[in-house]
Amino acid sequence: MNSNYDIVIVGGGMVGAALACALGDSPLSVALIEREIPKSYQPDDALDLRVSALSLASQRLLEHVGAWPHIANMRLCPYRRMRVWEDQGATEFNSQDIAEPILGHIVENRLTQLGLWAKLPDFANIEVIAPTEIGQLEYRAEGSRVTLTDGQTLTTRLLVGADGGTSKVRTAAGIGVTAWDYDQHALVINVETELPQQDMTWQKFLPTGPLAFLPLPGAHGSLVWYQSPETVKHLKSLADEDLRQAVLQAFPACLGGLGKVLARGSFPLCRQHAQHYVRPGLALVGDAAHRINPLAGQGVNIGFLDAAALAEVLLAARPSQLASLSTLSRYERMRRFDNLKMMTAMDVFYHAFSNDLPPLKLLRNLGLGLADKLTPVKHKVMAEAMGLSGQIPKLARSVAYTRPAP
Repeated sequence: MNSNYDIVIVGGGMVGAALACALGDSPLSVALIEREIPKSYQPDDALDLRVSALSLASQRLLEHVGAWPHIANMRLCPYRRMRVWEDQGATEFNSQDIAEPILGHIVENRLTQLGLWAKLPDFANIEVIAPTEIGQLEYRAEGSRVTLTDGQTLTTRLLVGADGGTSKVRTAAGIGVTAWDYDQHALVINVETELPQQDMTWQKFLPTGPLAFLPLPGAHGSLVWYQSPETVKHLKSLADEDLRQAVLQAFPACLGGLGKVLARGSFPLCRQHAQHYVRPGLALVGDAAHRINPLAGQGVNIGFLDAAALAEVLLAARPSQLASLSTLSRYERMRRFDNLKMMTAMDVFYHAFSNDLPPLKLLRNLGLGLADKLTPVKHKVMAEAMGLSGQIPKLARSVAYTRPAP
């Protein structure tokens, strides 16, 4: 096993693994460090609670790095429509309106990670070190050192933090965050549905918080119930049948009948943005750089765009400039503004719909009804949700990707 690498990626989740695959078959030596090896897939596995709505841009990245066929051979659920409403105001988005076959796919996070991990062994320049724990991180601009709990030490020119919202890499570099909580939790419930597999995600807004539905493979669905922490704690404690009845009473009739409650879990809503994405010899991607309100399901999608942009910058850099601030700042310029724009849009949407003031409620309903009739507005919103607007990294575009010559 090598001990010195051009790049060490801390975190082998979806975004870290995508970055590693994007750097595969390049002259760069890369180590990917991960605490846990993802559990293998069996066709009769229960559906996981943690799912993501992968955008078209995310799919294109996964196709370009060779992971998508592995994911598609497991299970996923395409969706073609999105509906948002409150009382009388409503708007619906349809992929046919922009000549696309789908808007995206609902995929279990573990399966997306497994698809990427299935591709990693194909790259001779990528070394996966897992399962393992990090004992110590020493960040230095001229080169960093990672010491594992088994005593192994790795040195690297470029240290990448893909290790989530409580990133050790970010902490080691002394990068602060701007963060706040929304004083709401999200209860996630997997259920059997009496309706067959759906092709639409929807979200209904209430003053207490949205109710959302994500279709899952077969006659299954993922429900997301945004509420106060106390209410979520109570709902989470209910027996399966009592929770099913509570869902039927609270969710709109378009949900249809429900069979069993299959699984449940909850998480707090928060926003967090790193004050810097890069330092000399260091970069942050995914949740290590930003955590976003999950209203539009964009968290992993903007993380994948981070990975695509950073890979593009690194593969185009001169070897001597791989870890320089001038090189890494190109990545930050590509991603920081677009990420901040998405985070701000989600905040505006969240705060605008999280109250019951009559004048604002009237404006919301009028706005949703008007948006449904304004074709250019709808197309713009769909392009944003699909990752097809802004500065799109080459790996997330539909055209064939050509790796820069070394």
